[in-house]
Amino acid sequence: MSVQTAGAALAGPPKARLAWAGAAGRHAVMVVLSLLSIVPIYWMYAGSLRRPGDILSQNPLPWPLSLRNYHYVLHSLDVPVLLANTLVIAAASTVGQLLVCLLAAYAFAAWDFRGKNVLFLLFVVTWLVPFQVTMISNYLVLNKLGLLNSLAGVVVPTLCSALAVLMLRQHMQAFPRELLDAAKIDGRRSWSTLWTVVVPNLRPVLASLAILLFISAWNEYFWPALVLQRANSVIQLGIRGYLTQEGNDWGAIMAASGLACLPIFALYVVLQRQVIDAFVRSGLR
Repeated sequence: MSVQTAGAALAGPPKARLAWAGAAGRHAVMVVLSLLSIVPIYWMYAGSLRRPGDILSQNPLPWPLSLRNYHYVLHSLDVPVLLANTLVIAAASTVGQLLVCLLAAYAFAAWDFRGKNVLFLLFVVTWLVPFQVTMISNYLVLNKLGLLNSLAGVVVPTLCSALAVLMLRQHMQAFPRELLDAAKIDGRRSWSTLWTVVVPNLRPVLASLAILLFISAWNEYFWPALVLQRANSVIQLGIRGYLTQEGNDWGAIMAASGLACLPIFALYVVLQRQVIDAFVRSGLR
């Protein structure tokens, strides 16, 4: 907004002044929220570029620059393997959740059976149950199945998400019922109708949901730390190795954290519009 435009708005009628003040207030709030999000990330990368003796410096500029922390992390951790394992877990969890939740959402949206609404309500309520309440039972089940200390043990308990089922079911309910009835008249079974009629029309929603699920799985720490006993399993546990009783290596922690964030940043750069759409869709329905 130019100085002339701002001046005209201030000198205009009361409604124009209120509109200008409201817009300025919204922009100020967005700037503050953006800074609250960006500053910790900047401080992480700035700390990773400091020399070990300057790691606790309050200077916002990391000078002189040093790559010693990255050199130490790359030589003390098998970073490519850790990132690959984390990628496998995130991808498997995302694909598995999409498949399982798609089938569940289709059953709740397209099928009519006794107690459907009550069952769906009970299922959605599980979304409100904290993970700490179910982690012991999940751990015992994995122990019985022999899946502890394995990548599959991290993925299996995440295969069903009440949030994903709710999101897909809401979009399926908005789907034209006439198309489903026409497919049934043509002799298509439910399985064929799902994959040839419903899924092609839900591709934007599925893509948005996949992005949200992938980011959530990539950032998961507590469950892998509970199931995986090897420190060289995923990048999150590799970072934890720099926390010791003798002291914390903050430079290495920040450097390793910076490396762990790079794939997510790359995903955002490549799929920026889809990522924004994913968060918008998750809030609209």
